Amino acid sequence: MTAQTSGLHHVTAIGGAPQRNVDFYIRGLGLRLVKKTVNFDDPGTYHLYYGDEAGQPGSLMTFFPWTGVRPGRIGAGQSTTTAFSVPAGSLGWWSDHFAALGAASEITTRSSDEERLSLRDPDGLQLDLVASSTEDPRDPWDSASVPAQYAVRGQHSSVLTVRSPEGTVRLLTEDLGMHVVSETGNHIRVAAGDGRPGNIVDIIADPTAEDGLTAGGTVHHIAFRVPDGETQLLWREQLVDSGYDVTAVLDRQYFTSIYFREPGGVLFEIATDTPGFNIDEPLLELGRSLKLPPWLEPSREQIEHAVAPLALPEENNPSAD
Repeated sequence: MTAQTSGLHHVTAIGGAPQRNVDFYIRGLGLRLVKKTVNFDDPGTYHLYYGDEAGQPGSLMTFFPWTGVRPGRIGAGQSTTTAFSVPAGSLGWWSDHFAALGAASEITTRSSDEERLSLRDPDGLQLDLVASSTEDPRDPWDSASVPAQYAVRGQHSSVLTVRSPEGTVRLLTEDLGMHVVSETGNHIRVAAGDGRPGNIVDIIADPTAEDGLTAGGTVHHIAFRVPDGETQLLWREQLVDSGYDVTAVLDRQYFTSIYFREPGGVLFEIATDTPGFNIDEPLLELGRSLKLPPWLEPSREQIEHAVAPLALPEENNPSAD
């Protein structure tokens, strides 16, 4: 095994009404919409990317939002919780913040050095905000809705629910270069590199869990980081040699991707860190305009009529006007 991931790249989920999604993740969670594009495989719907100021890998949460989408079911073979990293001591502020928005939340303690606030987004997606004793040096997006001292620093971890954990752990450690950090009951934590927030996957073994149904309010896939296309190709070769059914390299405009299912059924992506989100609009204007890849530009008029108009909060681009 020569290729190793440096942590989480992004999580992609399925949402409902696009405007409601934008309002919650910008004003509720305090993230920045860094790209408004479409699902390249289904250009009649948006693909919305949220993250820090520049949309750095490891800060990203993305959505395919469909108005009227049927509700999914969170269960086995899915990433069942998406966790974001926030500063220690901030969860009281977050609890009050969500209460003011009418969103119920609950603070729990999973371990002595990790406190969580759990809630669901408007479509039922399970989210955690994790305040841990491990310092997270990443800079937050300076949002008007969430003061910087409380703000999200990026992804913390993804929770995978599988019936049997052995194959999932083997893939993450032997093929993705992660390592086991802890095992407690049915919970196994693995991490990349130094194990800081953004590098963590939690595996919950639940042999009685009902199969997940991928639809509204569920995670579609999680993506791991790789620095460049050359390393990605090396990794693809290794995964194929290990018996995984891996897609060809797909151009996602802001990174390239390969996809495969791990033994527990969760869809994994390996995405490059480059080229990033400022290749087709300036940093100050990220997220303002509908951006399409060159092969979809000839269909721009039809696409713009197919997707619903979005009102972007002014705080998303505070210095662009």
